[in-house]
Amino acid sequence: MTLLKRWRIWGLGLVVSLLATFFVVRELDLTLLGQALAQARFIYILPCIALLLIGLLARAVRWRGLLSGGLTFWRSFHIMNVAYLVNGVLPLRMGEVARIFLASRVNPPVPMVKTAVTVVVERLLDLLAVVMLVAIGLIAGDIPPELRSAGVVMGVLGLGGFLTLVFLSRQRDLAHKLIKWVVAIIPPLKRIHAVDLLDHFLDGLAPLANIRTLFSALLWTGIGWLFSVMAGYVLMYTFYDNPSWSATCLYIAAAAFAIAVPATIGSLGVYEGSILIALNFLGYGDPATIAIAFAAIVHGVNVLVHSVTGAIGFLHEGISLGQLSRGVRDVQLDPALTTIPITEGSTNA
Repeated sequence: MTLLKRWRIWGLGLVVSLLATFFVVRELDLTLLGQALAQARFIYILPCIALLLIGLLARAVRWRGLLSGGLTFWRSFHIMNVAYLVNGVLPLRMGEVARIFLASRVNPPVPMVKTAVTVVVERLLDLLAVVMLVAIGLIAGDIPPELRSAGVVMGVLGLGGFLTLVFLSRQRDLAHKLIKWVVAIIPPLKRIHAVDLLDHFLDGLAPLANIRTLFSALLWTGIGWLFSVMAGYVLMYTFYDNPSWSATCLYIAAAAFAIAVPATIGSLGVYEGSILIALNFLGYGDPATIAIAFAAIVHGVNVLVHSVTGAIGFLHEGISLGQLSRGVRDVQLDPALTTIPITEGSTNA
């Protein structure tokens, strides 16, 4: 990616963040905000942080399993946290590239292509988890039966689609026949190189063709997201007397999609706006000032956790920001990684 193009993307991300922040802030009632903050039960932030940390431990176990034990548990944990910190500061998911570089520095080094493939697998697993959260939120929420049925359909299609892709990762000939058939029916798909795109997904899912690896990855993905949901539910008590599991699932899923916007700076504004929309859906958005204050707390707690764990990761890895920056540039220039989509949108928690 050229420097000019990168600056254009960063500029677009800044504009998106500023616009989203503007639309959120204009809903604020400063008098009500002051009252809400004075009455907020900030003590619930502490158990929320503890639960988020446990979720990070579970994600480290998952990543280590996808690497076939190529890293020790604590190296997996610290390198992953450095990646999350970088993702929270820089656009374009640069943290994933940093993770590839840091994993290649261990002794023995983890091949960069292998690490890149695990990043793709993690994204798809997390995307599946987010889809399931939306489905659970719709099924469990106090909403019309039609939307509840849509949640059931979404959950079935999400899990079924994922397992189908895992199956097709070992059946490339069949996969190519199917995608060519689809492209023949929908010619515009040729413009996005649908066959190549499918190959990227299948390459990433190849490690999950092993039943044991698949089960382990799904298990630890579920555990990681379960603790994220528990943390989100507990955090609702800071402003709400009656938290809702369905609202928690929906606002966490909305925040995950906000993080997936690759060009924004720290998802500022977009993150809060997404949570506000999700809370409105189940009646927690009125008054809007309370919902905005809560969304800001959610964002702030996540930034705090990733900042502290990421800083500890930097110290553990014994690397400076300048060294990491140079390593990231070297990784981006590696021709073996140019076909692996590692610097675009993601749904990390």
